[in-house]
Amino acid sequence: MREFKYYPEDFGELHVEVEHMDLLFDVHEKETHVSSDLHLVAKNDLKEIVLNAKELEIHAVECDSEDLEYEYEKEKDILKIRFKNAIKKGTAFTIHTETTCRPKKHLLEGLYYDETPKGAPCQLITQCQQWGFQRIVPCIDDMTAKCTYKTTIIADSKYTHLLTNGDISVPRENVGKRRDKIRYDNLVTPMATYLFFLGCGTYAPFTREFEYPDGKKFLLELLVPPGSDTKAAEHALDILHDGILWIYLFTGPEMYKDLDLRHELKSLVEKRELLKRKKKDVSDLRQELREKVKKIRPGYQYTGTVYREIGMQNSDFGGMENVGNTTITTNRIMPFPEMSDTAFEYMIRVKVHEFYHNLNGSEVTGRSPFEIWLNEAVTVFIEMKYHAFLFGEEYSRLDTVQDILAPVGGTFALDEGAASLPIEPDGFNDPNELITGMTYVKAPEFVRMIETLIGKEKFAEGLHLYHTRYKHGNASREQWVQCMEEASGFDLKEMARLWLKQTGYPIVDVKRSEGILTLKQVGKKAWEFPLIAAALDKSGKELREQKIWMKKKEGEIRFEKTPGGFLSLNRGLSFYGKIKMDASKDQLHLQARKDSDMVNRYLAFYQLADIEKLGLIKGKKEVDRKFIGLYFSLLSDKKLMDSVGPQIVAIFESVEDERYQHAYQKLYETRKKILTAIAKEHKKELLKMYSAYASMKAKGTYVERQVKLIKARQVKNTCLGLLAKLDTPDIHILIKKQIQVGTCATDRNVAFSLYLNSSARDRLKELKTFEARAKKSLVSWESFLGIVGGNDSSDSIEIMQRVEKSPH
Repeated sequence: MREFKYYPEDFGELHVEVEHMDLLFDVHEKETHVSSDLHLVAKNDLKEIVLNAKELEIHAVECDSEDLEYEYEKEKDILKIRFKNAIKKGTAFTIHTETTCRPKKHLLEGLYYDETPKGAPCQLITQCQQWGFQRIVPCIDDMTAKCTYKTTIIADSKYTHLLTNGDISVPRENVGKRRDKIRYDNLVTPMATYLFFLGCGTYAPFTREFEYPDGKKFLLELLVPPGSDTKAAEHALDILHDGILWIYLFTGPEMYKDLDLRHELKSLVEKRELLKRKKKDVSDLRQELREKVKKIRPGYQYTGTVYREIGMQNSDFGGMENVGNTTITTNRIMPFPEMSDTAFEYMIRVKVHEFYHNLNGSEVTGRSPFEIWLNEAVTVFIEMKYHAFLFGEEYSRLDTVQDILAPVGGTFALDEGAASLPIEPDGFNDPNELITGMTYVKAPEFVRMIETLIGKEKFAEGLHLYHTRYKHGNASREQWVQCMEEASGFDLKEMARLWLKQTGYPIVDVKRSEGILTLKQVGKKAWEFPLIAAALDKSGKELREQKIWMKKKEGEIRFEKTPGGFLSLNRGLSFYGKIKMDASKDQLHLQARKDSDMVNRYLAFYQLADIEKLGLIKGKKEVDRKFIGLYFSLLSDKKLMDSVGPQIVAIFESVEDERYQHAYQKLYETRKKILTAIAKEHKKELLKMYSAYASMKAKGTYVERQVKLIKARQVKNTCLGLLAKLDTPDIHILIKKQIQVGTCATDRNVAFSLYLNSSARDRLKELKTFEARAKKSLVSWESFLGIVGGNDSSDSIEIMQRVEKSPH
């Protein structure tokens, strides 16, 4: 009996070569008629062929070279085609179908309805990952069925945009009866079926030219709801432009070479773009760029004539790459005035992520759904590098580490759960099971461990080898690993097998004795991973750093004794797992203040906070003043805050001790007690810090300013959050003022959340006022619902029930 519906062997080699599809979509509000010519070449003698077809109406099935009979097995979602005479191996043939598909409102797969602007014809878009294409047209809906496309769309003339993959080959024209026709050719990059896109909608278009240093140009297009803010749209295009330029200049086979020249090229491009906006002559700059870019080996260069981002309101995914037509949830596609800082960071990430998929996922595609992790993990890995480029390596890495450590929804917590799957499971029942934290967090950590082990330069070479060897084709996990092995000389097969096929993570028990660290993996499972460790003296100076490849359950590291110093293990979270080592509170305090590795510095603070919470749960009366002092010394260190922000002092509402992990009320009260004690001890200083960060200004490009201001707001609002624990009238006034005069959404949202959780008498009145303001925008309404749903007040249920009744 099969445990899963799908296994790797279900995705074998196809019996045909899929070469091309000619498609015609006659789009109407309630149905779309599809005419398809599927061009194939037989790999073997073929008596029959099976196409995927889900919830379609089949009107005609024909073959250009052979008579046939067909049977539509609806319950199996397949169209069986039997030929009168076998089609011989090597023969090219075409299957013609005439079908109808009907868009859905409740199912966000295949062709479905998106949010329609007032007075416009119904908005229709597609989502074809993973098997949505078969809901549109009979096809071989397989990741290896990569082919070129020519697609014609006929639809209502009122639509502002008729969209699909490729470049326009026959311009839009009216064909009578208030209907228009347009054709696109996607002939450069053969495309897997899950990347197909069709859209008929009404949008406000914004464009910007992208020009590479070598002079190659294409158009950036942003399609968003009519009436969208022009300034926000321009900023969105700037952010997209910068991400694409970064991929070109700072990725590729030699991404760590000639960094000064790469930064110079970036500056020259920025200068050229500024002059272009001012209608100034840039011929000399263009010549200089063309000459200088010849001295580097750049990263991916886009091959199309238009790269489009399309705002979608209804989707199971935040963003989806569709070969030239990236769909992004509308609330995250551009920096609306109502957008929170967290959403802004997501927007930056998703734009560079989806564009990089043009290379990793589209040009080179995994062989089956079992390789979805490979398409995503490498792309997330590059996305994280870009985030670090903008926000700083320490900030970005600590952000990821806290996502891993988070007690609710964190990757460690998910990986320990009963529902956890390996990165590459033995089987699955639905492809959405493969879209998890394992795919988007743990799998990128596996990729990062490979880079840590073999070295950054060799990793870049291996990734380039992978992208060139399998260009316009498909690749397996084994082939990706092989490219890394060829570039580095390392044997990585066993390490890959262990990480991709097991759930959980390694826990390493460390014992110290006479300069020797004895390492032992806890539990039955064995893992292979890189471990970076260092010895530091009491001033935080690194005495020696080592990297070992832990290939067995036990190992050791030798260090000279460091009197008064400390050890820093698993630096930067060099492996996805935990270290268990006895350390005194004094050593942890020293490490939290002095470790040069920001991850270990935070983990020392994390352990001290854990000790403090456990003590209070067990009956300790007062918060340790030394811990209060540590917290405030870190928060008040401006250089530290400029680097990592207040996430270095994040205290989770949880403990490591399993006996108390579900004592939710006690954990809530304990965390509140700690934060209240800090606020009482340092109220004056916190007010001063709040004022200083509130008045902070930033210089630089738009994104550079936002990065600085986001970090400043994080510190300011952490101070306000601490002060809010005092729950006094003077602090209520301060919070309410920020709600009323806050110049950005994050400030207003944070203050409103704090006010809702306070004892202020007019908090419910403020709730009504804030709700009325939030209803004016879907972006702010989303934030409002999140705040209400997460509030901790004693009447939280009543508040949620009241808001639930809102007709909005």
